[in-house]
Amino acid sequence: MFARPISAAFRATTRPSSSQFASRFIQPQSRLTPFAVRLLSTETKAAIDKAVESRPVVLFMKGTPETPQCGFSRASIQILGLQGVDPEKFAAFNVLEDEALRAGIKEYSEWPTIPQLYINKEFVGGCDIIVAMHQNGELAKLLEEKKVLVPAEGEAPK
Repeated sequence: MFARPISAAFRATTRPSSSQFASRFIQPQSRLTPFAVRLLSTETKAAIDKAVESRPVVLFMKGTPETPQCGFSRASIQILGLQGVDPEKFAAFNVLEDEALRAGIKEYSEWPTIPQLYINKEFVGGCDIIVAMHQNGELAKLLEEKKVLVPAEGEAPK
């Protein structure tokens, strides 16, 4: 329910079809098909898999939590902080340090923008989704259900 608030059907209708893609971006004399262009190598996919599994809450962002390099990454970090995500259960990866990661994460998640949030290995969304979920209370509920928040004072760690 929370993993992808935008339905697959909606994304499919907003994406150009393969023939539209081919006619817009591939010259007729080219032997490339839309499926021949792959950014995600086996090594990059394995590294992303490992990163997503490293902690319960993972954010791929531009910059670091201490020094975000774009407004969307800054907003995402601020929201996770406001929600009370436990730093011990959080990892951030700077896509600006690795071009293969920056390009590959978009293919991995089938989401075109960065930052990207994963909770318990499931893709949640980008900054727009994080903001919307924060505003309507879904993010707080999800983070509480997944037990990734800092325990309240006097409460035993989960």
